[in-house]
Amino acid sequence: MDRIVIDKKINIGKELQIKGPPLEALCFQGGRVGCLVTLTDSEGNDFRGRVLRLSETEASIFIFDAFSSPTESTLEIILLQALPEKERMELIIQKVTELGVSAILPFQSERSVSLKEREIKQKKAHRWQSIAVKAVQQSRRARVPWVGECRSFDEIWEDCRGEGLKILLWEKKGEGLRDVLKKYFPLNPPFEKEGEGGFETYPPSKVYVMIGPEGGFTEQEVNLAKAEGFVPVKLGQRILRTETAAITMVGILQYAFGDLA
Repeated sequence: MDRIVIDKKINIGKELQIKGPPLEALCFQGGRVGCLVTLTDSEGNDFRGRVLRLSETEASIFIFDAFSSPTESTLEIILLQALPEKERMELIIQKVTELGVSAILPFQSERSVSLKEREIKQKKAHRWQSIAVKAVQQSRRARVPWVGECRSFDEIWEDCRGEGLKILLWEKKGEGLRDVLKKYFPLNPPFEKEGEGGFETYPPSKVYVMIGPEGGFTEQEVNLAKAEGFVPVKLGQRILRTETAAITMVGILQYAFGDLA
């Protein structure tokens, strides 16, 4: 539902009729008559189209351009973001969506603002998914990242127990990010795994990134995160705002392992 996938080959200059799951995905992405959308065909190629007609049962899209490479990164980035104050959450969602993040999972830590406190001042949590949709439209992405509901620190682990590198930004005692990335995915030689024909190179496929609030994580929270497989890292000696840290981390990971080349 987060991506408009067509089960056949798409041709430029043709009008395409869609219904069923592709139509549901179009509506989820805020599709309307006249808007531009990114579609993916059965061969994995991405195209640009304009919605000509739209009803409850079907839509007509004119395909006018094709991308030379996929619009979605091969790297899946799951951002776990401590709830910030003011409009910083909206900024984070917008920018990391543009950078290609796969999911954004807000949570409340000991030093972060609570959703209730935030909603008293600014009732915008219900708009988080729509902000991601608009960022997808602006950046011409094919897939809309999932924005989860705000959960407690103890509950957030249910969403990150899969395989992948797990990083927690901690300004106090974390290892240098460059050292951690080299340790887990050494660049020389490049990423290697044993395959049928010997060792094959490969990039990491999934990274979980946990960003704390302005006041940082407590030692107890860091210890709990380490028990869940997270590696504390830091970005130099400067203290970054939570939104700066989130955007910077996603950008670095996409440059190192994704599609920001």
